[in-house]
Amino acid sequence: MKGMTGTPPRTRSSSPLPVYLTSAVLARTADEGARVALVMLATQRAGSPALGGALVAALMIPHVAAAPVVGVLADSVRRRRLFHGSAVALYGAALVALAFLVGTVDDVVTLALAAAAGCVAPLLTGGLTGLLAELLCKERLTRAFSADAVSYNLAGICGPAVAAALGTAAGAGAALAVLGAGATAGGLLLFSLRLRPRPRAARRTERGRFRPADLVRGVVEVVRNPPLRSVTWGSGVAQLGVGALPVVSVLLAAEYHASWAAGGLMTAFAAGALAGSLSYAYRPVGRHRPERVVLWGLPATGIPLAMVPWAGHAVAAAALFAMAGFCTGPLFSALLASRERYAPAPVRTQIFTLGAGLKSTFAAAGAGVAGVLSGLGAVPLMLGAAACQVLAGVLALVLLTGRRTGRDGAGTGRAGGSPRSSPSVRDTPRGS
Repeated sequence: MKGMTGTPPRTRSSSPLPVYLTSAVLARTADEGARVALVMLATQRAGSPALGGALVAALMIPHVAAAPVVGVLADSVRRRRLFHGSAVALYGAALVALAFLVGTVDDVVTLALAAAAGCVAPLLTGGLTGLLAELLCKERLTRAFSADAVSYNLAGICGPAVAAALGTAAGAGAALAVLGAGATAGGLLLFSLRLRPRPRAARRTERGRFRPADLVRGVVEVVRNPPLRSVTWGSGVAQLGVGALPVVSVLLAAEYHASWAAGGLMTAFAAGALAGSLSYAYRPVGRHRPERVVLWGLPATGIPLAMVPWAGHAVAAAALFAMAGFCTGPLFSALLASRERYAPAPVRTQIFTLGAGLKSTFAAAGAGVAGVLSGLGAVPLMLGAAACQVLAGVLALVLLTGRRTGRDGAGTGRAGGSPRSSPSVRDTPRGS
């Protein structure tokens, strides 16, 4: 891929990683915080929590629906710096506009604007991560993915906190506007990254091969490519349990008679994930085979969660949540590294955006199911969330050790073999 882009390896003194991470944190914090700020804004200004929920749904649904389209565009556009920077800046501008429009214009207008912003959202998550391979040499990618995972963790902690704090102190409109301005600033920062345009000849060749079927090439890869299908679907099933945790936290807080635990347990989980990501960035164990890190990380996450029903106290439960979160840090870093290592270059960004969208969808489904089954109580739901992690690990192992499927019918044997055994994987794997 470096041959296509002409991007030379970066030296440590000219690393683009700090600029990239600053932009990623600003954009992702806005994405996470907007979900809280929109509900608060609709409640404060329009007196309608239902409108807030509809706005969040409009913002979230396109995460997976638009992922293949924006992924194809990102993989084929010539001036990626302009494309990604403009997309992130426009997302921020849409949030600022919503801060002024919600409750003052027809709801249809604000819902349409939220949906339009949601179509860009996959570029804030998997789309940005897909740029790392273009910015850094392969020897530095494993730690870079760990640092990128930290940006997700920070956004997950800071986004809702900023929205809640500013929304309470200055109003939800101000909170949403600040978050949107931050995303816009992050988009402008992307313009300073040294991403050289793709050569025109290569771009013409890509255009010549483009077909509507290209929109599902990423889906085909996560079905046919053993390492990719293992980490994609395994991590997706795990998100069913993770998505249920906020509902379980509320139920546990009621059982423990500790109101702080409703949000405190999830904060402990996010803080543990941050610590795990930092630890893996410092010592990336298993970096040569990141898919194996995903395999052990899934059941390792489930073990502390399975112990929560016997914790007996909210503080002990918070410690177990933090332990589970710590295991997800290396898991997520290795997931990103696996996508980059095994994804074919022409559809790399599409696979990143598709994977991020699938995780969001599974998490939303888990939250919905937990809400419907909340009458069962905290213990069955907690055990179910833990079981999802173990089942996800089993599924990932089965999909990894299965044979490659495709038109040619030829199998690659065990996916644990060299990535060179598959024609869909680059000859020089990155992230090792």
